[in-house]
Amino acid sequence: MPTHRGLHHISVIASDPQDNYDFYVKKLGMRMVKKTVNQDDPTKYHLFYANAEGSPGSSLTFFPWPRARKGTPGSGEATEISLTVPENSLDYWQDRLNEQGISHSKPFSRFGKTHISFKDPDGLQLNLVFDYSDELQSWDQSSVAEEHQIQGFWSTTLKLAEVEQTEKILTSVLGFQKADSEGNLTLYQTESTLGHSLIIEEADSHPGQNGAGIVHHVAFQSKDKEDLSQMRFEIIRRGLQPTEIIDRHFFKSVYYRTPGGVLFEMATNGPGYFVNADPSEDQAELLELTPWHEPKREQIEAALPPIKT
Repeated sequence: MPTHRGLHHISVIASDPQDNYDFYVKKLGMRMVKKTVNQDDPTKYHLFYANAEGSPGSSLTFFPWPRARKGTPGSGEATEISLTVPENSLDYWQDRLNEQGISHSKPFSRFGKTHISFKDPDGLQLNLVFDYSDELQSWDQSSVAEEHQIQGFWSTTLKLAEVEQTEKILTSVLGFQKADSEGNLTLYQTESTLGHSLIIEEADSHPGQNGAGIVHHVAFQSKDKEDLSQMRFEIIRRGLQPTEIIDRHFFKSVYYRTPGGVLFEMATNGPGYFVNADPSEDQAELLELTPWHEPKREQIEAALPPIKT
């Protein structure tokens, strides 16, 4: 089983698309690598933010539902998202969050890494982890200095009342291995450069309320369609009921609900967000539609609120 797998993307419910864009692009300096529509409801946006290359393990995506009520996180879902930044960036990011009016915690240590935590406009719990030391993927149009930019995921945290079956999926199908523990937190890791970590927080069953700021699903990397098919077979072999392989245009995907309650996706690393786009262009200016939605562009654009970039 490949040990380089890790998180592919994480998708979250949001409310106002303009507030969402302003926070992640203008304040956090991430790149919008794709502005498209929810393929299951093309009257709503699907917004993708990532590093300069849109690398697997870097894309945080949102389904904005204007006027959506704020959700309440609970057990059986991902409750925190941690983003990795260069390890020497602590002073820069504390100053930047202060300048942008983003309330944040004091630095704290978790699993030997320095974190600061804060929330997005919909209440999604975010952390910056000061740990990245590989070659930087820098976007020259970012509002954040190139040497301090967000590179992608460090981890996400799953809050679970039932751990055993999810742990088996992580370690026997998705390429993670148990690495460390602190109190009721257990760290699982792969050898992936980005999205290499996942934390399970063991907690009593306490259902949340769906809404803005709640993670919709967590996606994991697969090499290609053949690898994805094999992973899907392994999920079926464990008694779960995954979807067929679905063509999402930018990647192919399989979805299933884990016994712990979290919706997982497995997604191919290619063809990627720039399959029909020039990577040098600002993707925020373009509404990219799949070939099967393109004939309805006029109706789709009329239903979407403008996003000022």
